[in-house]
Amino acid sequence: MRADIGRGAERALQRTAEAVWPWLVRLNARIQRPAIAPKWAPGPLLKRKERSFPSLGFPRETDSLCPTCVKEVRAAVLSGERDLSSLVSDNPGEIRAQIVEEGGAVLMRKTCPRHGAFEDVMALDARFLRRIEQLYPGRDYLAPLTKLRDHGASSIQYGRGSVLVVDLTNRCNMMCDPCFMDANQVGFVHELTWEDVTKILDDSLTVQPRRQMSVQFSGGEPTLSPHFLGAIRYAREKGYFAVQVATNGVRFAQDPDLAKQAREAGLRMAYLQFDGIGNEANSHRKVGNLYDVKLRAIEHLHAAGIDVILVVTVVNGVNNEQVGKIIQFAIDNADKITVVSFQPVSFTGRDEDIDDETRRAQRYTLSHLARDVKDQCGFSEPLRDWFPLSAMGPFSDLTDTLLGERADWGSMKCGCHPNCGIGTVLFVNKRTKECVPLTQFVNLEQLLVDIQEITDAAQGRTVTLAELVVALLRNYDPAAAPAGFSFPTLVRQFLSQTGARGSKIGEFETDAHEFEWRLLFVAGMWFQDLFNYDFRRTEMCIIPYGTQMGEISFCAYNTGVGWRNILEKMKANASVADWYREHGRHAVYAKNQVLSLPPALGTIVHAARAAPRAAALRTEVVRHPPDPEARPEPVLVSSSSPPPPPEAPRHESCGC
Repeated sequence: MRADIGRGAERALQRTAEAVWPWLVRLNARIQRPAIAPKWAPGPLLKRKERSFPSLGFPRETDSLCPTCVKEVRAAVLSGERDLSSLVSDNPGEIRAQIVEEGGAVLMRKTCPRHGAFEDVMALDARFLRRIEQLYPGRDYLAPLTKLRDHGASSIQYGRGSVLVVDLTNRCNMMCDPCFMDANQVGFVHELTWEDVTKILDDSLTVQPRRQMSVQFSGGEPTLSPHFLGAIRYAREKGYFAVQVATNGVRFAQDPDLAKQAREAGLRMAYLQFDGIGNEANSHRKVGNLYDVKLRAIEHLHAAGIDVILVVTVVNGVNNEQVGKIIQFAIDNADKITVVSFQPVSFTGRDEDIDDETRRAQRYTLSHLARDVKDQCGFSEPLRDWFPLSAMGPFSDLTDTLLGERADWGSMKCGCHPNCGIGTVLFVNKRTKECVPLTQFVNLEQLLVDIQEITDAAQGRTVTLAELVVALLRNYDPAAAPAGFSFPTLVRQFLSQTGARGSKIGEFETDAHEFEWRLLFVAGMWFQDLFNYDFRRTEMCIIPYGTQMGEISFCAYNTGVGWRNILEKMKANASVADWYREHGRHAVYAKNQVLSLPPALGTIVHAARAAPRAAALRTEVVRHPPDPEARPEPVLVSSSSPPPPPEAPRHESCGC
């Protein structure tokens, strides 16, 4: 297929594909084939009618937690008054919750017989959340319960997960306040030994289905662990192709050789904590030139061949005005940055005691994010361009179908609850910086349905590929595609991004660098806290923590019952004082210290300009009587005076 095919030819092909598709659907219905049964899976690939679904829509009921009961139980376990096994057998703190629509918003309400009523907002716009839930394609395989994943009501029950997080250490080289892990401030060191690291990774291979995952080494600051490079190498040797590190970037900024060594060991991605544009936007982290540190880290990582994911914790009224600026920064540097992951604040740790008024003011939901992207960037429609992360499941099914029964691994599959995360896809021209939402020229919603039709048919690799080309063509609008972007490019990038190119997953992992148009994924991942906890989300978790007590759901580990607090204290290596006496002190940067950095490489674009339509806005939720004809929108209040000094956004995947 020639890359210089003209728009006229593309339009003709698109019309032909539209005419051919109904015939293919009828042919698939007549020739019913059983789904393939890959050796990595517990059974045949699931078809649409065989998938299960959680309870969705509103009103609905679910199982949640009483925030006060949980803290009491956790304290009792840590003091020895209560046995750890009770977390598995007794389901402490559980209460029922109602998810309801009111005034155009979606709320969670729950009442504890001892501690009273609790309420929190799940979405500003019920229509937005309803659409996200309706796009959910169904669960992955029911996962057999094993000792590795048996944590009572907090057990993961479906699928394999997408990201396996392994905290190498709780030590850190910064003193952020507040800090998600309370790094350097809990009075003890919890650090994995080499035997711990290898056992966690070995055990991970026993979980069914045996899918690829992105292994994320986290902390604390994982680069402080003496096993950092060895852990990367070992994960790659075990067959995981997407290995990443969650980092504050300090060591990568200071030492370009560390990035080279990490790439040589097999590191593919850096999950870089990133709060905003400019040193002022990062001043709460207590390093005077932290933005410069981030820029240098990005340069060194890119020079070493490591893709960068920007991870931004967003607090309403504190740093949500940075959303558009950060996306623009990613667009300007699309050759280096592949994903921007916004994480709405989760009130955990010391923030569990937040007062109701502050919590309501600072709560930031996925619907906030979709609105802020539209308002600050001038593109992306909340009710058209955003999808649940799990909506990408049909792409995983397609990859599994194409790789066939003999594949050693299943594809990475994001099967999380639709309330957990959302995403939108942008295509960015690395040369001109033009940015176009994928949904502008591809009917993604219909394409996902068509791909389910193709994978359900299971007609073999050759026919499946032919049907895929027809599906892509019929959902492609050449008139709306950006100049210089062709349908053959779309096909090649689709096969590359889904991992379906080649004979095994990850065979062409550097493909993206050869394309002029780069896919930039903007995601929102909303981790739970005690105020909005939903066990239906926990049992479908796609981010298990690999720990010395097995694989534990991200939200159950960091929030929920709080397995992290308990496990790390029980498995502590030493007090901080004893650790320092034996191992010496590591550098810790605080008190607005300015770090010494090597010279810039001059490859970062960081123009001092706002994102399109960005403005210094603070958002306040103002409830009005419901108007059936109007979309409920929060009032945008322009700050006439400078905003208050920002509190530190809580970073959800590393110790920053």
